[in-house]
Amino acid sequence: MPDYWKIDKVLLDRICLISKLKLTDKEKALYMKQLSQVLDVFKQLDEVKADATPSFQPCKVENIWRDDVVIDTKWDSLSNSKKTKTENGYFKGPKIV
Repeated sequence: MPDYWKIDKVLLDRICLISKLKLTDKEKALYMKQLSQVLDVFKQLDEVKADATPSFQPCKVENIWRDDVVIDTKWDSLSNSKKTKTENGYFKGPKIV
């Protein structure tokens, strides 16, 4: 079974191939060290016993709703337009055959 917490040259070469990166040997050595450190931190986090219920929100979130109040408005959106006609509150346009 492979060790998923280990970064080696083969894995780094594959990552570079997939991501189309061209790295020098010096850069590869640096990135192997840095990726190993990152994976070590994740390995430590993976070993933590967390049996309690997860806390996604530290404070209780509640929606504050306002009451809906219906206001009757008679706003004529075309009152300043000279060329547009309305009929019974609807737009009236030219006939299309």
